[in-house]
Amino acid sequence: MEPAPGPQEKYHLITRNLQEVLGEDKLMAILKERELKIYWGTATTGKPHVAYFVPMSKIADFLKAGCEVTILFADLHAYLDNMKAPWELLELRTRYYENVIKAMLESIGVPLEKLKFVRGTDYQLSKEYTLDVYRLSSVVTQHDAKKAGAEVVKQVEHPLLSGLLYPGLQALDEEYLKVDAQFGGVDQRKIFTFAEKYLPSLGYAKRVHLMNPMVPGLTGSKMSSSEEDSKIDLLDRKEDVKKKLKKAFCEPGNVENNGVLSFIKHVLFPLKSEFVVLREEKWGGNKTYTAYEALEKDFAEQVVHPGDLKNSVEVALNKLLDPIREKFNSAELKKLTNAAYPNPSKAKPAEKGTKNSEPENVVPSRLDIRVGKVISVEKHPDADSLYVEKIDVGEPEPRTVVSGLVQFVPKEQLQDRLVVLLCNLKPQKMRGVESQGMVLCASSVGEPRQVEPLDPPAGCCAGERVYVEGYEGGEPDDELKPKKKVFEKLQADFRVSEDCVAQWKQRNFLTKLGRVSCKSLKGGSIS
Repeated sequence: MEPAPGPQEKYHLITRNLQEVLGEDKLMAILKERELKIYWGTATTGKPHVAYFVPMSKIADFLKAGCEVTILFADLHAYLDNMKAPWELLELRTRYYENVIKAMLESIGVPLEKLKFVRGTDYQLSKEYTLDVYRLSSVVTQHDAKKAGAEVVKQVEHPLLSGLLYPGLQALDEEYLKVDAQFGGVDQRKIFTFAEKYLPSLGYAKRVHLMNPMVPGLTGSKMSSSEEDSKIDLLDRKEDVKKKLKKAFCEPGNVENNGVLSFIKHVLFPLKSEFVVLREEKWGGNKTYTAYEALEKDFAEQVVHPGDLKNSVEVALNKLLDPIREKFNSAELKKLTNAAYPNPSKAKPAEKGTKNSEPENVVPSRLDIRVGKVISVEKHPDADSLYVEKIDVGEPEPRTVVSGLVQFVPKEQLQDRLVVLLCNLKPQKMRGVESQGMVLCASSVGEPRQVEPLDPPAGCCAGERVYVEGYEGGEPDDELKPKKKVFEKLQADFRVSEDCVAQWKQRNFLTKLGRVSCKSLKGGSIS
């Protein structure tokens, strides 16, 4: 077993290949005392491309140095950045990012169990975080907020207020993720210095900031998700990779703004510590480079031909992409990819007068779902399998609800518990007792059957609205008509996700404080 690296070796691993470090002395001081806690965040907007291997290779370095690493899927940031991710696609894109980032890490041998994965909306909608956003907005000037986001937030002629909030949220993430350092590209520098200036004004510590160089795209500018020809998608077919590399800027002898050389330097060399130029024997045969500088020198002196360089990059890149393509060849992930990034030419127009494309009579906003607090629980006088509960849903009097949970949930676990209640079903007598709602529960798929009441986010109050993501604007029916079967049609698509979140058609059940979930029944149904 290799001995643990010392502080100096850890410092080298953490900082190698970085363009800049803010807070070097503090970084070394922490390493002399304990392991560094660090996070890298990515806004869930356009499809991740091959340049994402740059931060992935640094995450591998952080883990080798013993760091505690958190990866943040910044879904709320994606929405705030000029709505790059529409609200109705936010959850789908976040799930896509989770899957593709994990596939990238696995393809370069990073152990996922050593990483912590967090979504922004898991904590950014909490009362405490929201109050800190307001506190921060009371001390930050408009000038500083705009300046901080200039390199990251999309710049438009008439900027939205959301773009000014973006840097403040990223600064607060450092405190709420309880880290010592944040890692990102050098394009984040203004946000990092913004955080260093303003977090102490709220009584929070200044963090260390680590910055990677920006990788030029194949056209010679920054590799961007929004510029199709400048980047290679992680799921591009081999023929697409060949086509894009063929068009890439790679002038003989020119090492300035050379996207192909830059990709070798910042992606392939850090991952493999070498690069092999493949060429026919008549042109000198294959040559292995163990230092990038030697390759760049040979290219500048035209010892290496652009065509050979491109062909060699193509082979090396496809080896990295093959396991990712294979993983995303499953029916489930193909469906997720198409849903998260729908083809605009195939999009169905919304029905006239409606916000969403689903038929008007089955939109989930017609359901009156609320957070309820169980005030009392008693056995039904005439049915051993039924409870009679009194549930507070924010009305003058609690509702009486009959539910068949006796064999699944002990009475004491229901008492004073927060539940999710469907409130606009037609009242119905159950063995002589009128039930004025339905407690929504997750159910296991297999036998023996397990049932768990859905859990609203901590901190919710009785009566708070529960809605499906993207359908928060509609008004619920006063009472659902049994013959119309509105609830039954919607309920057919209720599911529990793999991370135990309640969903309708892969869209989350939410309150203003976050996602509705269950304890453990992954992949279950909801009724």
